[in-house]
Amino acid sequence: MAMLPVAQLYARDVPDLRAPEGTDLLQVLWCPFDHPIMPRTALFWRSAATVTDILGTPPEPPAMQFDGYLPEPCLLHPEQVTEYPDHLELSTELQEQLRQWSVPQAAEEDMDPQTYYDCVLSNAPGWKVGGWPAWDSTDPSPRPCPECGTRMEVLLTIATFEEGDDEGRSWSPYENPAAEPSPDLDHFDPGRPTAVQIGSGYRQHLSICPAAPEHPHIELMT
Repeated sequence: MAMLPVAQLYARDVPDLRAPEGTDLLQVLWCPFDHPIMPRTALFWRSAATVTDILGTPPEPPAMQFDGYLPEPCLLHPEQVTEYPDHLELSTELQEQLRQWSVPQAAEEDMDPQTYYDCVLSNAPGWKVGGWPAWDSTDPSPRPCPECGTRMEVLLTIATFEEGDDEGRSWSPYENPAAEPSPDLDHFDPGRPTAVQIGSGYRQHLSICPAAPEHPHIELMT
């Protein structure tokens, strides 16, 4: 079964993409079937200068488990943001300080202070490079490198939805007013521009070893 292209990122466009020495291009592919609960991914770090035989249109697979495993082609306009760990990765003392601080902030936006930090400040929703995983569907779990034991860091988040849970849409990207969906996409959804669906609407995090990116990566659904 041929693997499908999922993302192609150039280091020149994505400041947080820490490419291994001698490479400046990351290509992410996956198998469009669950292994066992989400597509299995493969990472290829390359030098863009060596990529000369370029396909205009990637081949579609003869079969796939779900339509949501065939990404719609998209052009990226990277936007750098600052985010913070999910509240579940913070100490109990810091969680309480954040809860108290969030009360007046949440009141101004008519939001629940219990969820204000996670919705508005901690994790940027959508597809992203680097950053922190959201733990709204499972508890935090250790992510040691299977080769050397180093704590792994998120390389790429593949998300079902681009928008967050706050009504103020604090994480909405800066949009190019002239940008419009391709005329070929009669079902374009700005909240899901890639049309990818992970599980019942979750995220698939790909994490790599910061000490040696060539070590096997791990995958996690949240």
